[in-house]
Amino acid sequence: MTQNVSPVDGIILKVGQLKGPGAMIEQVKGFSYSAVSLLGSSSVLPISDSQEVLAEQYEHKQVRRNLNQRSWWRVSWIAPKVRKEDPQVPIKGIFYCVLYLGPGEYHRVHSPVDWQVMHRRHFSGRLFPVNERAARTIRNLHVENERVVLEGKWSEGFLAVAAVGATNVGSIELPIEPELKTNRPKLSLFHTEPPNERIYGNKDAGLMIRKGQEIAVFNMGSTVVLVFQAPSTNTFQSDDVSSEMEQSSSPGFRFLIKNGDRVRMGQAIGRW
Repeated sequence: MTQNVSPVDGIILKVGQLKGPGAMIEQVKGFSYSAVSLLGSSSVLPISDSQEVLAEQYEHKQVRRNLNQRSWWRVSWIAPKVRKEDPQVPIKGIFYCVLYLGPGEYHRVHSPVDWQVMHRRHFSGRLFPVNERAARTIRNLHVENERVVLEGKWSEGFLAVAAVGATNVGSIELPIEPELKTNRPKLSLFHTEPPNERIYGNKDAGLMIRKGQEIAVFNMGSTVVLVFQAPSTNTFQSDDVSSEMEQSSSPGFRFLIKNGDRVRMGQAIGRW
């Protein structure tokens, strides 16, 4: 059994799986933003590949359904041996987890898994509050605010950690890059500046980060968004499903927490 853990002490705002056009992350009911707008246009988020895999899997199922609808005589004439269906092979879905750190929480962010950080992007943006009231009234809240995105790969594929600033929390520090300066005066009033970017290591090997290692520091509370690949059976599950499903032997990823739960740094949030 493999687990990933919470990078912070905080409250689970939203968990889900990226699906459909735009690969949207839900902010609150009725408000969503695209994962690419959060992570940046240069992100290597493999959403296109995942959608192609789903389309290919659907096409394969359609072919098998058509074969099953043929008469037994015709099937037995073409293929005398009855072949068992291949077991469903999990594909790697893309999941997200949004965590809110209140002003009184522990303000440090730790790695949820062992991984290689390949890329850092710093987006200078606004500093809206990120509390529940703001989330319900400000569209694209986490995209509008200043943030630092660490992106790379782990044993299951893609992984990104976005540290989002808030009112009085524009300063985001990275122990792996202490020279990075955030919350600087804006040279432009328009929110169109490209992110400041840095590549760690080379395209094949980045900076190795161990599970539990400190990767970011806030001055006060704010928000962290995880976006990651994990094995999937294309059936999203979390701990608010029925107990029957909870005990299933599905090999796909499942969240162990649900929206509104309070978690501690290092607590398991998902497994497969």
